[in-house]
Amino acid sequence: MRSTGAIALLVIVLLVGFAGCAGCSSYNSLVQQDEQVERAWADVETQYQRRADFVQQAVAVVQGQADFESETLQDVIEARSRATSIQINADDLDDPAALQRYQEAQAALGSSFGRLLAVSEQYPTLQANEGFLRLQDQVEGTENRIATARRDYNQAVADLNGRVRTFPTNLVAGFAGVDRRATFEAQAGAEEAPTITFD
Repeated sequence: MRSTGAIALLVIVLLVGFAGCAGCSSYNSLVQQDEQVERAWADVETQYQRRADFVQQAVAVVQGQADFESETLQDVIEARSRATSIQINADDLDDPAALQRYQEAQAALGSSFGRLLAVSEQYPTLQANEGFLRLQDQVEGTENRIATARRDYNQAVADLNGRVRTFPTNLVAGFAGVDRRATFEAQAGAEEAPTITFD
C-alpha cells in the first residue's frame, strides 16, 4: 500500500517537473523570438533613417538649383518631417494601426522623393552634379535594404505569431505577456499595375 502511494507521488512529481521544464523551455524560446522581432524592427527603423538622411542631403543639393520647382521640394521636406516624427517602439508592434500610420508616412516620403528624382532629370546641371548622382545610387541601395529589412521583420513576426498561437505555447505566451505582432502590409492599390504614359 505504501509503495503504491510512493509510486503515485513519484509519478506526479515527475509529471510536474516535466511540465515545468517544458514551460521554461517554451518561455525562453518565446522571449528569444520576441527579441528577434525587436531586433528586426530596429533594422527596419535603421534603414528608414538612412533613407531620411539621404533625402535631407539630396534636398540640400537640389536647393542649390535656383529654378528648381519649389513645390516638389517642399513636398519632400514636409514628407520627411512627417516620416521622421512618427516613432514606433517595440511595445507598439502589436498595434496594427500604429504600424499602418508609420508605414503610410514612410510611403509618402518614398513617393515624394521619387517625384523629386523624376523632376530632377529636367535639370542638366543637377544631373551633372556628381554628389547628386551618388546620392541617387545610395538611395536605390537603401530602398533595397528597406525591402529586405521589412521582409526579415515580417518573417520574424510570422515565426513569433505562429508560436504564440499554437498549443501549449499559447498558455505560456499569455503568462509571459508575449502577444502577436503586426506585420508590414502592401500599400492599398499595390496589386494594380501602374499606368505608364509617354507624353
